[in-house]
Amino acid sequence: MGKLAHSSPRPFLPSLGVVMTSPLPIISGLSELSSGYDAVLSDVWGVIHNGVSAFPEAVDALVSYRKAGGRVVLITNAPRPSPPIVAMLDRLGVPRDAYDAIVSSGDATRAMISKYRGKAIHHVGPPTEDDALYEGFDLRRTGAEEAEVVVVTDLDTDDDTPEMYRERAKLWLQRRLPMICANPDRVVEHGDKIIYCGGALGDLYAAMGGMVLMAGKPYQPIYEEAYRLAEEAAGQSLDKSRVLAIGDSVRTDATGAAQFGIDILFITGSIHAAELDAFGKPDPQAIADLISPSRARVAGFLPRLTW
Repeated sequence: MGKLAHSSPRPFLPSLGVVMTSPLPIISGLSELSSGYDAVLSDVWGVIHNGVSAFPEAVDALVSYRKAGGRVVLITNAPRPSPPIVAMLDRLGVPRDAYDAIVSSGDATRAMISKYRGKAIHHVGPPTEDDALYEGFDLRRTGAEEAEVVVVTDLDTDDDTPEMYRERAKLWLQRRLPMICANPDRVVEHGDKIIYCGGALGDLYAAMGGMVLMAGKPYQPIYEEAYRLAEEAAGQSLDKSRVLAIGDSVRTDATGAAQFGIDILFITGSIHAAELDAFGKPDPQAIADLISPSRARVAGFLPRLTW
């Protein structure tokens, strides 16, 4: 992609740290913004798929962007290392030419877990789905009574709510166990439902007075690694002003983009779909008001990612 002159129009990009109050620009698709950005850091769940099936238009948008010369790094709060996520995307029909690289919350979590090598941990989440997270650390999964840390990948089942864990969390707090939260997302779209994620349990434990260590978005390490991978794919240094985040969550995607100093294309038709009337008559001012606490620089919004 050829560099644009500094004066090229990029509407509604307020300075970082300024609360946005103007309505957001309505855009037709990523193609409208693509010439202004050399790389995209795209969320996965809620942007590319809903946990059940891929969104063909979103996949086509990323493939088209790469064909036009852009680089794509997928940045996800999935609490697993990257290889199993690649396998999942393969199963969902997301072609590998839709992205250059992936960095996950699971990758960041492994760095946190490594200090507990050979020790006892208490795992919260699906019992076997996240085995790859622990490979090579010689950990013992135990009850909270003898563990040295609680590792939360997700709630145990899709029907659980954080409040259901309050009594268990009282024991964690009594034993002063730190919590490593491998998925900072509070909620996620799963088919036609919205389900709670590990971040919601992390919030509960923190509110009770527990120490919570979060991996993934919106925290800096995962963005730094995604940026490094984007530069590696591009074969050159990248200016942050020409890197675009794509995401559907104010708490993780918009806040993370703002803190890292990059613009965001906001996807309204996922976890915020109902409150924003994403597929009906969305109000650009209401969307701006929703995103404004993050202080993100918003390039535009779409109900679903399209080209």
